[in-house]
Amino acid sequence: MEWGTDMGILDGKRILVTGVLTDSSIAYSVARLAQEEGARVVLTGFGRLSLVERISRRLPEPPPVIELDVQNTEHLDTLADRVGEHIDGLDGVVHSIGFAPQTALGGNFLNTSWEDVATAVHVSTYSFKSLAVACLPLMKGGGSVVGLDFDASKAWPVYDWMGVAKAGLESCSRYLARDLGKHGIRVNLVAAGPLRTMAAKSIPGFAEFEESWPAKAPLGWDLTDPAPAARACLALLSDWFPATTGEIVHVDGGVHAMGA
Repeated sequence: MEWGTDMGILDGKRILVTGVLTDSSIAYSVARLAQEEGARVVLTGFGRLSLVERISRRLPEPPPVIELDVQNTEHLDTLADRVGEHIDGLDGVVHSIGFAPQTALGGNFLNTSWEDVATAVHVSTYSFKSLAVACLPLMKGGGSVVGLDFDASKAWPVYDWMGVAKAGLESCSRYLARDLGKHGIRVNLVAAGPLRTMAAKSIPGFAEFEESWPAKAPLGWDLTDPAPAARACLALLSDWFPATTGEIVHVDGGVHAMGA
């Protein structure tokens, strides 16, 4: 079938993507596919900005990279102005930010201190609201905010307080959907299955957990392929889900729907 156009589903969209650390990350695949589908992309990085800039040069069109520590109030307060130096507004924002101290993971659930739990919740949960509010001045025409999730309806081995933080993220997304709807902004999450990303490698014992996933998935599951999750993000960033908000789209091969 010929459609008579080669426009991508994000043609003309302006997208901010956080969390690009390596080219194996979901965020990197989102940035790459977004550019291929016609979007203009800006990245944020935390800590080793030179690493993010180096990875960004592997994209079809190397985008601007802006420093963002979601625990830094000044970074958040100035984000819209700093993004605005490179792009005249935003149509979409991708939240791919999560962190928990090692003591909050790996089977140490009963012994984790509040200080470490607070860090996990601040970076992985509260930052979803912080990022959305920081970008709000640039989204005058409405748009889409998409966060990356891991199914928080169950207690998973070794995931511990990050699982609690993800449960908070799921709730946070519903409240954001409620309060940002009047601005024409949709808020949704993509709950991906386990992938061999930098984030996963930092979780003690995660390899043992992820190895059982492909066998449980009706569609199978490729632990090394972030593209399916990234494509779901692109769909939610596009105009093809105009009346969907507060939703969690599972991209996990179907494991979430199966009984034990």
